[in-house]
Amino acid sequence: MAERRSMHVSGGILGIFGGCLLLLVNNYASDPRRDFIPLTALGILLLIIAALIAYAGVLHSLTHAQLFSTLCLTVSALWCGSGLVYILVGQNVLRPEDLRSSLVPGLAAFTLALFIISGVALFVKKTVLFLIGTGISLACAHQIAGLTAANFGQSATAACHLLVCLVCAYYGLGHVLSRVTQGKVEAPKADLKQTAGLKTEQPQGCTVALSVGLVMNLLSAAVLVCPLLGVVPSLYVGHVPWLWTAGVFQLGMCILFYRAMDTLAATFYGFTALLKFAEGYSALLSFYSIQPFSPVPFPVVFSVLFFILALFSCQKNILEGLYQLFFVAYCISIAAQPQGFFQAGLQGVQGAIFVVSACMLLITTFNMVSSSTIPTGQNVFKTIVNRIQSLNLRAQDKEMHTPHLGYSKYADAEVLGHACSILAAFAMTATIGNRDPLSVLILPWVVMAGGALQLLCGSVAFARGKTFESTVFILYGMMWTVWGLTRYGGLYGETRGFHMAVGIISFMLFNGLVTVAALFLNVTWFLYALSFELILISFLLDAVNALPYGYDIGVTIIFGLVSFYCFLAHIFNSTFQSPQIPLGRALVKLGGVGGGAHVCPHLPARKATSVHQIAEIMKNGGICGMPTDTVYVLVAACSRPDAVVKAYQVKKQAEDRPMSMWISSIKQLEPARHLLSPLLLDFMEAAWPSSISMVIPRGPWLGILGLEDAAKHIGTPQSIAIRNPDCSVATHLINLVGPIAVTSANPTGEADTTHHNQVYAKLGDKVDGVLCDGPSPENIASTVVDCTKIETGHIGFFRVGLIPKSKVLQIFEEVQNRHRQGQANPAFEYDTVVPETETVPSQEEEVTTESGRGTGSSTPSTISSLESSVNTNEPL
Repeated sequence: MAERRSMHVSGGILGIFGGCLLLLVNNYASDPRRDFIPLTALGILLLIIAALIAYAGVLHSLTHAQLFSTLCLTVSALWCGSGLVYILVGQNVLRPEDLRSSLVPGLAAFTLALFIISGVALFVKKTVLFLIGTGISLACAHQIAGLTAANFGQSATAACHLLVCLVCAYYGLGHVLSRVTQGKVEAPKADLKQTAGLKTEQPQGCTVALSVGLVMNLLSAAVLVCPLLGVVPSLYVGHVPWLWTAGVFQLGMCILFYRAMDTLAATFYGFTALLKFAEGYSALLSFYSIQPFSPVPFPVVFSVLFFILALFSCQKNILEGLYQLFFVAYCISIAAQPQGFFQAGLQGVQGAIFVVSACMLLITTFNMVSSSTIPTGQNVFKTIVNRIQSLNLRAQDKEMHTPHLGYSKYADAEVLGHACSILAAFAMTATIGNRDPLSVLILPWVVMAGGALQLLCGSVAFARGKTFESTVFILYGMMWTVWGLTRYGGLYGETRGFHMAVGIISFMLFNGLVTVAALFLNVTWFLYALSFELILISFLLDAVNALPYGYDIGVTIIFGLVSFYCFLAHIFNSTFQSPQIPLGRALVKLGGVGGGAHVCPHLPARKATSVHQIAEIMKNGGICGMPTDTVYVLVAACSRPDAVVKAYQVKKQAEDRPMSMWISSIKQLEPARHLLSPLLLDFMEAAWPSSISMVIPRGPWLGILGLEDAAKHIGTPQSIAIRNPDCSVATHLINLVGPIAVTSANPTGEADTTHHNQVYAKLGDKVDGVLCDGPSPENIASTVVDCTKIETGHIGFFRVGLIPKSKVLQIFEEVQNRHRQGQANPAFEYDTVVPETETVPSQEEEVTTESGRGTGSSTPSTISSLESSVNTNEPL
């Protein structure tokens, strides 16, 4: 892990070195009349380098070197935005004289941001990061001066880039020297390790994403406030690269926050990313000489959502909640001024956001790396709520999102997903009238909020393992995107008619299935899907020119209100343990389907407390789902015969599909050791723990384990399968409860259960608890060995699974050799003669038998009758 982190740091430093070297050569070799590197090529190279630096920064974002990651992502955004501007100028989209107006706002923002980051690096004695941040910050400042006066600043800019190149080269050589000498020789200060006075624990959340998100807010605020200050004439197409770069990076930070289990921060930066794309869209319209118009309903609704989010964000710290209130004012200013982002009042609010964002960046970055932090009012919200007896706060940690049903660990995305539905719905209520559809600011809200962000939420929900939620968000995201581009993208008049109606009907059919599925979840999701079906009907009627007046606005408002209830319920319920805003019960509930209500405990298997909780459930007679070294199984404690009977009845086992017994070690067979063969016990000792199940003769030893009458449900009248699994979770649980009866965690005849979310889905309320450990490590069942005639020197194979036959035979031969030499297992000294087992009735089928000395054979009457004790579909 340390070596991987070192590679990420080296990659980031190398990327910064490459970018600064590129700009160094271009600034030294260029003159006012001619660029040494064509602007298009320079922009493309900067984009490639920016992508490499961002990759290193993201990979390093959840480690201890968070200041380095913040620097990498900030420099990446700088070169991404400037690279896009160079490409636009090189492709003649912008005139060469527009280069100053395009670059100055972005360069000014990054000058301040990098100066703050380098200042924090100096305070915590990170010399390398301080010199890199200061060098690039001064390079941006000198580049602004060079754009203002052609004969000033270019050489100074190159000198600053040269300083950064030398620092990066020094670090790189020092790192190589350290690797070659295995740490015996290190260049002074050529490392980025933690030093005294810095935080050594990994902080809650992802502070890197928080700092980078603040830099992006600083960037967009600088772009919008520059026209107000007279630095640039007005907002125009040259500013689109900066604004959309900020939006893309904030979407990336949104994903990082979901990865860090911070739903509130992910929702906030999802909201701010929407603003960046809308600002960029307005600037893009100036290229087509279109004056944008902002309808009132949408920004008012957006301000309400921002206010609610700011209120709940106070639980993290008061300062963050107050900061988000500035965006409430910003949305109100958008609603108050129809010309939107081009008017002075709105730009003045952005000036305030610029100042506040700079202060927040300083505080956040400082608190991220320093052991002495600036107070932010972290526990004020908790103190106030604790005084209200009717409210009980939920613990805000990573465990609040467990169990993780999918293949990745992410927080719940329902808050942002429902908020996007609200924004898209209320944006659609605006009327265009005689205006150009492109001029009305609806397209960015519908396409980005209802489309792109809902697709992002659907992807997070899918990775989270929430199949229904991911289906809904992805389906609705696709519909909002298609309809928004069609109706508000200038294509509506050409596509209206039969073909559009066919497409809408297809979406209606899909949403009909979603609506039916919602019946099994809860009332709120059902109303959510049903109201969207009404919107689809309005789309259909509009496509065939049969839309009643006001119907579309009415159903859109209904859908928006239902979405608002879902948004409020999810954000409230994720904050408070009690009370809870009700979502309703399932309207339809079938046998074997949980319906979303009264779900049994789903506990993370990696926590010892979870295993203890499942053990208590089993000791009290419960049956539980459990991960193993192969697939998931359903287990019951042998000490509770009623639980064994319950498990048998849940599975509705047929006589040819018996349950098996699992132990954590052969010491659990100590009470019955005098009734078992010494050779068998030694074979168990040598072969276990592993994915080997042994079929042994049934005998009086089974009753000693406390099964009583329930023993008849384990194995067959002649034999029983027993195993010691090679799984730490299973072994720990069996240590706590004793031997367990095991069967597959799926209805008889269905495929094996390979994920913990399938256990409850297949068996429903009949399961009392599930230990969750993600996907099964192996989908291959265990190897089943016939040990009923082991004393004759022969073993057979009912099934060859995860462990090869050759490996089993090798183990058995070694055990036999020790017995021939009189080297029996000293842990077992027998003073009782092992009773002879009864002769097994013959059957027609035959099972292959092997001896430890080689391949042998036996008559069908000796072994094959035991085949009924093993079923190849059961996880023995």
